[in-house]
Amino acid sequence: MLEIPQALYDAMVAHARRDHPDEACGVITGVGGRPARLLEMENAARSPTFYEFDSAALLALYRDMDDRDEEPYVIYHSHTATEAYPSRTDIAYASEPGAHYVLVSTREELGDAAELRSYRIVDGEVTEEPVRVTDENPGTGRSPA
Repeated sequence: MLEIPQALYDAMVAHARRDHPDEACGVITGVGGRPARLLEMENAARSPTFYEFDSAALLALYRDMDDRDEEPYVIYHSHTATEAYPSRTDIAYASEPGAHYVLVSTREELGDAAELRSYRIVDGEVTEEPVRVTDENPGTGRSPA
């Protein structure tokens, strides 16, 4: 189960809406199995159908997480025209077996709403998990790069 503070849930959805029609992407770091801070990343692909972390920004993020004793808690991105379910490409690129993979759909038929779903992706196997929104208050921010 993904337990996520309301502020981080809202921040992921806002990022997805703001970057629409391109896919948004980012990371929520974690400490001790709990979410810590959200870092919006730039979609280097600048595409409505694909996302790609900038390699220099991703390296800076991992160094920063290492310095803070953090780990990737959530890796998120948006789908702008389809449901919030991992594509074959998403599954192939999933390389953090301990992370929650969150997808936010901002497809047109949802109107002002957004669909947010969470998955575990391990060795190509996708398992959807429930999302529980809490009242905690962690930090949000931008990429350290």
